[in-house]
Formats: sequence, C-alpha cells, structure tokens
Amino acid sequence: MDPLGARSQFVEVQNLPTWDQCDGEEEGEASPRDEVDRLDGSCLSPFPFREDINRKIVLFKGDVALLNCTAIVNTSNETLMDKNPISDSIHTHAGPELRDELFKLKGCRTGEAKMTEGFRLAARFIVHTVGPKYKARYRTAAESSLYSCYRNVLQLAKEHAMVSVGVCVISTAKRGYPPEEATHIALRTVRRFLENHGENIETVVFAVSDVEEAVYRKLLPLYYPRSRAEELSSLPLLPADVGNREGEPVVPERQIRITEKPGSLPDDREGSGLGLGLGPVGSHAFARMEGDVDKQRKQVLQRQLSEAAQHKQHERNYNRWLFKARAEDLSDIAALKALYQTGVDMCGRTVMVVVGRNIPVMQIDMEKALLYFIHVMDHITVKEYVMVYFHTLTGEHNHLDTDFLKKLYDIVDAKFKKNLCAFYFVHPTFRSKVSTWFFTTFSVPGMKEKVHHVETLQQLFRCILPEQIDIPPFVLEYDTRVNGSFQPSHSDL
Repeated sequence: MDPLGARSQFVEVQNLPTWDQCDGEEEGEASPRDEVDRLDGSCLSPFPFREDINRKIVLFKGDVALLNCTAIVNTSNETLMDKNPISDSIHTHAGPELRDELFKLKGCRTGEAKMTEGFRLAARFIVHTVGPKYKARYRTAAESSLYSCYRNVLQLAKEHAMVSVGVCVISTAKRGYPPEEATHIALRTVRRFLENHGENIETVVFAVSDVEEAVYRKLLPLYYPRSRAEELSSLPLLPADVGNREGEPVVPERQIRITEKPGSLPDDREGSGLGLGLGPVGSHAFARMEGDVDKQRKQVLQRQLSEAAQHKQHERNYNRWLFKARAEDLSDIAALKALYQTGVDMCGRTVMVVVGRNIPVMQIDMEKALLYFIHVMDHITVKEYVMVYFHTLTGEHNHLDTDFLKKLYDIVDAKFKKNLCAFYFVHPTFRSKVSTWFFTTFSVPGMKEKVHHVETLQQLFRCILPEQIDIPPFVLEYDTRVNGSFQPSHSDL
C-alpha cells in the first residue's frame, strides 16, 4: 500500500499467474487425438514440455513500468532517448533522474544492453537495449541483432543475480520488425537461456499490449508447451529455423547437407563449413569413414595428402575452434568493444569494425580473443563483407603480433578469405604500412590487393556512408584535429 492507504499502482509479479497455470489448449486450437497419437513416440520436439521452465514464465498484459520485479527492460534507440510508449512510461514513473543517468551512458549500440537504477520505479534496475531497424534485404542481420538484445538482457540479469525480469517487446513499431517474427526470436531466446543458464532466474514476465498479447498466446505453446500433447501438436507449427542450442538464428548457408556417400567430398564447394552446429560429433575417423586421423596428419606434414583431403582436415580443425568458441564464456573480450558489426558499404556489403586502441594485447588471453573473433565473424562471412580497422592512437601495447595474425589466418574457414572484399586500414602510420606490406607479401598471399590505407575519414566515407558506420568518438576527434572537420556533401558521397 502507498502512503495514506492508497492502493499501489505497481504490480507484484509473484501474484501473476504463471504459464503452467494457464489452460493447456484453447478451444478450437487443439489437434485431434489421433493426430497426437500418430506423432507421439515418433517425433522429438526441440522444445520439450518442461514444467519447471513454464513455472518461470508469465504473460502480462499491461505496462512493463508498473512491474515490481528485480529489473524491467526498456526498448530504445541508439541515443537511449527514443520516444515510444514503453520508454515514455518508464521515464514518467522513474522520474527525471533516469534521463540524467542515461546521458552518462553515451548511447548504446544495436543489440547491446546497458543498465541503470530504477529510481522511482518499483523495479530495482532498468536494462536498456536497442532493437534493430528491420529491412527485408538485411533480414539475417536484423534477426541476429534482435537475438542479441534478448540474450544480452538475460546475461546482465544472470551476472547481477536478478531473480525476476520484466521483458517488454523490444522491437518497437517505429523499427518496423514484423511482430510474429520478432515474437519467435524473443520466446526461443528466453527458453534457451533458461535451459542453459537460468538456474537462478525465477521469473521472466513478458509484458505485452492488447495487440501483442494475441501473438504471444498463439506462439507461447510452441516454445513452452504445457503438456506432452501440446508439445506434439505444436511441433508441425514450429518454423524451419529454431536457432542453435542458444536460440541464435542459423544462417541457411550453414545448414547440414546429407549426401548419399558421407565419406566423399561434395562437388559443390559452397558447402564447406557446413554442419558447424555438430561440434565434436562425427569428427572422429570412424564417423567420417576416413581412416586413421593421426596418420593423415602425418601425411599432411609429408605433403602426401591430396588437396581435397587437406581441405577437409582444415575444415575439421576450424569446426573444433568454432565449437569451442560457442561453448566458452567470452564476455570479458566482448566488453572491450574492439570488434563489432555496423551498417553496410556502398555495395550493400556488411561492415565489420576493429578498434585497435581497444585491444590490450598484453593484458588479455589472446586465445580467447581468437575464439571471440571466430564466434562473431562466422555467420558474417557467409556473404561478402568488408572490414574497417581503426589504427588511430594505438600504442605498442595494442599491436597484434604477426604470429598471432598468421595463426588466425591459417585457422579461419575458407569463406573468411573468399568473401572479404576490402580491408580499410584507417589512420595508418609509416611503420604500420611497412609491417602490413611485409605481412601481406610474405605471410598471407592474396590479401595485398584487398588492403586499402585510408588517411582520412573523408576518404572512408567515399566507400561507406557516415550513417552506416559507428565510429568511436576518439577517432572522430583525432581526425577533426589532424585533418579538419568534415561535413559530407552529395558530391563527396
């Protein structure tokens, strides 16, 4: 109760009905009994009936700002000052202190999550995240970014030992994400996180509006079936892509292909790198019908293996690294903000950014850095992409060792090299130009023609529009100080 006996406007989450307390199948939606019997025993759902998980799920039609839980989620834009119904309500109830705190965060990238106090809210914390702008042409990137929003929100909840989290619909109408597609990603990401990492999270509340409630009620049984019968009846309704073991979207180019002769190499070389979700399964000699692996490795050293066999061995080695990268906790490397995806270049190719000054080479585990690079880049490199490396204000302690770069080049999959269209080296020094020349000439043949030294941001903007690349503030300040301010005009672009 509020002072003077007034009833509190806030909602206690422990008083809300959990998903397992709701009716199993709504009238008119249940599949016929004979259909369930036909499916039973012959089909395994990727989202089996789990009463313990259902007890953690709440569907709440109402304002997320009114939930009394450990944290609530705010969906915003990159400035964290978006005007949308959810943000407006949170700011109204939290008070002006929230706006002052958000200024200190200096924005948030798409897919990331940042945390503030709840101030005058009933919730102790607010987790702010930025959903992607949806364009059908870049659907894969939007799916990955939206997955990252939900995943990073829950990761913060886990790291701060949060017991209950109120999750709004992260993709707002302004951002144009199709509601049903966004709901699939939200539900499966939360489900996978609770399965794999949610032992300390007791309640996740999906806070929805009147319109969104219908979509959530329709799709919740697919990912949180309340009985074995509902699990089986929902199975045919699941989309083809239900993500990997973490709920992350799977790029079609990486789906498994089955051939009549498992031991033979397909003629279609585009299949290299397929089946990456298998991890160590099927990588031993018997499963692949390839003979003694140790003997083959010895033959490679003696240059006795064919090019095709060497290609297959390299692919196995890369898959082992990828499997390890997906299993490792790389949050400390991610926190450096040294590698991230931004927009697209003039040709519509994905742009990846590397910030040299953010790599403390002497203080981090470089093997984990290599794993993080593989983990982030694997789904990017299935299509053409470009990389922008900001060498701006790097010191000796930021320079990557040549041996490390050579090891990285040797480990990565063929698609990394094939689909890299350009490498923009921004603000190079004379020493770095010399080092790059030696490295691309003698260590990584085929890379030299892709490397472009860019002295000013104005030159970079002729290839990538300014609004399509997220540039660190210190890089902008340095370029303005050294090269003068630049306001792009239509002729420059």
